[in-house]
This record gives sequence, C-alpha cells and structure tokens, in this order.
Amino acid sequence: MIRKRKRHQNGIMLKSPAEISAMRNAGRLVAETFALLEEKIQPGVALSELDRLAEEFIAEHAAAPLYKGYQGSHSDHPPFPGVICASVNEEICHGLPDGRVLREGDIIGIDIGLRLKGYCGDACVTYAVGSVGSEAQSLLNVTKEALARGIAAAQPHSYLHDIGTAIEDYVDGFGMSVVREWGGHGIGRSLHEAPSVSHIRMNDNGPRLRPGMVFTIEPMVNLGKHNWELLDDGWTVVTSDGALSAQFEHTIAITPNGPEILTLP
Repeated sequence: MIRKRKRHQNGIMLKSPAEISAMRNAGRLVAETFALLEEKIQPGVALSELDRLAEEFIAEHAAAPLYKGYQGSHSDHPPFPGVICASVNEEICHGLPDGRVLREGDIIGIDIGLRLKGYCGDACVTYAVGSVGSEAQSLLNVTKEALARGIAAAQPHSYLHDIGTAIEDYVDGFGMSVVREWGGHGIGRSLHEAPSVSHIRMNDNGPRLRPGMVFTIEPMVNLGKHNWELLDDGWTVVTSDGALSAQFEHTIAITPNGPEILTLP
C-alpha cells in the first residue's frame, strides 16, 4: 500500500518511498519511449510519425499520455493535439507533432509525459538530426550540462533557487541565454504541482529542499536572447530573434543522499 503523502509548507507535497518507487517506474517508461524514438530521428521522418510511435508504445505498456488533450489553465484554450511535444530549431517548447518533416541539420526537442499506475513521469531531450553545425552542437552540449549542474545543485537542505543560479551561471559563460518565464514544476499524481522551479538567479532563496520533494528541472537555452513569442496555434513558443533553442529535462527526487534522477532507463 502506498502511504498517504504529507504536505510540506508552501503547498509542496512530500512523496513517500513507495510513491517515489512508483514514479521511478513511470520515469523508466519515459526513458524507454525516448530510446524507441531516438532510433527514428533522422532526415525525412515526419513529426506525426514520431508521435504515433510514442502513442502506441505508451499504450502497449498500460500507461496514458499526459499531454494529448491537455488544455492548460483556461477552458477556452485549444487542447494539445499530440502525445509528444516536438520543438524544432527556433521553437523553445510545446511544438506540435504535425506533418512537418525533419531535415539534415535540424535540432528537435522532444518532451514526453505519461502516467503509469497513477503516477507521472516527465522528461525532454533535444536531438541532432543527422550532422548539425558547430553552433547547434555547442547549444546542445551547454544545455545538457546546464541540466546536470542544476541537478547537482539540488541537494537536501540547499535552497530551491540554488538550482537556477547554477544553471544561469554556467550558461552565461557561453554567451547564451536561459529562458526566464518557463520553468520546472513539482510532479506526482498530477503533472503540475508545487513548487515552480526557476532556471535563473532569483532575489530570494525559495524553500529549502527536503527529502521527498519531487520536481522537474528543464532548462531551455537560446543561442540568442531569452525573449520568446507564442504562435497563433496557442501552444508553440519560439525565440523572438529566430535563434536556435534547446531543452533537456529530468524528473528528480530529493533523497537524504542527494538528488535521484527518476527518468532513467
């Protein structure tokens, strides 16, 4: 039996070891879905085909996608049409997995969320499509390392905003920019729980990190400025200056021994 969660201050739900184990299983399935898609990411494949493959794989494992039909915070917002988010080149996040075809040199950020036996897993990986330019490859390397540094900063009894400081301090050294308004989030039985996780330096420390906290860290890094625009589809977020953007994300749990990544194979 999974023990009932205890509520921490600031509305943050502390997860029991049994709940974290359930989320580890959900996260593992997310990672396995990425492994399936990675083999298919190549010039000529349609985003809709990647979406179809993910939907079938998730269903085969008795899980449910989190994004398809998601409406956001407003009832009049258009529901998200796909199982995955597929953000190509200058798209920062929430790209639609439509009929567009990948080309040599593109980069594509794929975000996967699913619910398995009542608990959620959520992660994002940005892939190179074939051979990419040096700037694009540098962006991928920096963003992936920024995530690693954010995770390393998520130590018990440190502060939530130590994460954003570690990320932005690293990215600044490469002349790139961290997207400010889009951040990580608590996760559990619901996709979005407290706390909100900033990826930039903040004026206040935020709450102390305690064992049992589970949240995503998902820095979005632009080659140009941090500014963004929302397209008319109501979902796709793009860089204002047309520069490339990349994102990497893991779901982590705070344990007495440090952060544990839950979205690993």
